[in-house]
Amino acid sequence: MSAPILQARGITKYLGSGASRVQALRGVNLTLDGGEVALLMGPSGSGKTTLLSVLGCIMTPTDGTVALLGNTISGARPGDLARFRRDHIGFVFQSYHLFPTLNALDNVRLALDVRGQDASLAISKARQVLATVGLAQKIHAFPSELSGGEQQRVAIARAIVGDARAILADEPTGALDSANGHAVMTILSRIAQDFSRGVLVVTHDQRLIPFATRIIHMEDGRICAEEQCHVG
Repeated sequence: MSAPILQARGITKYLGSGASRVQALRGVNLTLDGGEVALLMGPSGSGKTTLLSVLGCIMTPTDGTVALLGNTISGARPGDLARFRRDHIGFVFQSYHLFPTLNALDNVRLALDVRGQDASLAISKARQVLATVGLAQKIHAFPSELSGGEQQRVAIARAIVGDARAILADEPTGALDSANGHAVMTILSRIAQDFSRGVLVVTHDQRLIPFATRIIHMEDGRICAEEQCHVG
């Protein structure tokens, strides 16, 4: 394994206020290494998505530290967090989060436009990445013209087109059938063959276990167990 992509130490997170205040995370320690596909598993309400949001610079922890590529980002200003998120983290969601009025090419290209990349280069790179996820023939299709599996592959292409080092996926196969779920995880596993990248997947789907290099179990806001896996 390469040096850690993400490290969380002593992460505590409270949600809500007053009588509705709850502790979602309780002193979580987690490392995501390059070259691995780590599954984060546990029952609903165990804190998985909250932890993913903290690691992805969407939420700030109440206590504890998060380091990205060796740089501590806890306590960073909102603008700096947005930059870290834009430059180094790619998100994949269960519901795809594609723009319905943009075709596949433009949905992917958008991730480069916000980085200020030259338009012709952005188009070229978006085409290349869509080809790597098997959608070279669908670049002009709109989300409504794509199957669920194809939409998720567009979402993965958007997540990786900017060379993100950490790919964070929240139930990426939750809305897919077995065949499409397998195809999506095959792509994510291929991404993790690059030891400069790590993939962390929140999932309830036991069918994803064969793709994992490590399984992290959460319960009641804590990591309760970890196990290494042998892929293949």
